[in-house]
Amino acid sequence: MSTAPATTRRTGAAWLVVGAAALLGAVALSFFVGARAISPTVTLDALRDFAGTPEHIIIRQIRLPRTLLGLAVGAALAVAGAVMQGLTRNPLASPEVLGVGNGAAFAVVLAIYLVGITSPYGYVWFAVAGAAVSAVVVYLLAGAGRGTATPIRLALSGAVLAAATFSWTSTLMALDERTLDEARFWIAGSLAGRPTGVLLAVLPFLVVGGLLTVLLVRPLDALAIGDDAAAALGFDPVRYRLLGALAVTLLAGGAVAAAGPLAFVGLAAPHLARQLVGPDHRILLPACALFGPTLLLLADVVGRIVLIPLELEVGIVTAFLGAPVLIMLARRARVVAS
Repeated sequence: MSTAPATTRRTGAAWLVVGAAALLGAVALSFFVGARAISPTVTLDALRDFAGTPEHIIIRQIRLPRTLLGLAVGAALAVAGAVMQGLTRNPLASPEVLGVGNGAAFAVVLAIYLVGITSPYGYVWFAVAGAAVSAVVVYLLAGAGRGTATPIRLALSGAVLAAATFSWTSTLMALDERTLDEARFWIAGSLAGRPTGVLLAVLPFLVVGGLLTVLLVRPLDALAIGDDAAAALGFDPVRYRLLGALAVTLLAGGAVAAAGPLAFVGLAAPHLARQLVGPDHRILLPACALFGPTLLLLADVVGRIVLIPLELEVGIVTAFLGAPVLIMLARRARVVAS
């Protein structure tokens, strides 16, 4: 009986190696591929010894910041999605289940509309604040009336708030042309045109959120078998759901502030990781940190080449590719529920 867990861990470790190799490949493609292809030799030269040539400028000033941002944002969204799925015991959960993504986007657009914020450095504070307020509102809605904030009530409350904040965001953009011009590029979701300073601005939020997920590894495994079982094992469900909500708020809020709202990354990457490495969060969360940026960088590469010399924003690509994943997950969830 003890060989099965050991076999599962070995399988999970093997998939982590595969995920790391896939991530390295995605990083390489992110440097090499675009409207102007650049060879690996030139790329390495640009990273080691900047000479000011056009190819070196593309690598150092455009593709390097873009790739680093993709790594951070992809990992943050994927880990946040895995935490949400663990907290709610719902395979369809993602950061949007708490309205975090749409809440952060609404806060940024509201800041543009009311205050005239135009710098990406200013987005981060409003995005994280919007994500935090959204999480609090969802918990209050889910816990209102009789009963407690169960996974189903959380999911329903999050869906309601996400729909509301999306409509408010659209209304603000329709009311003011300046807000529309400023926000439409950001709200589509993109890794392009973001200076390295944007990543540095959101990095503290992502690091703290990532550290909090480390504290959630054992509680998430306990919550997977039910609230009563988790409480019997010494894990307070309410306390750890609040801690998980804080982690998701920091991770998703920072990611949205940096790259805009990106659909399906927080849904598809955890699902893929769970299918490959199993439900043990000790392996699942690191796998998500590998698969998330891999999927995001590959989507970004597709967006660069599908309409050369034009580009599709990565948020459009992830939404297009993620729709079949959502349909598949919905069908599986229906089968399990029946």
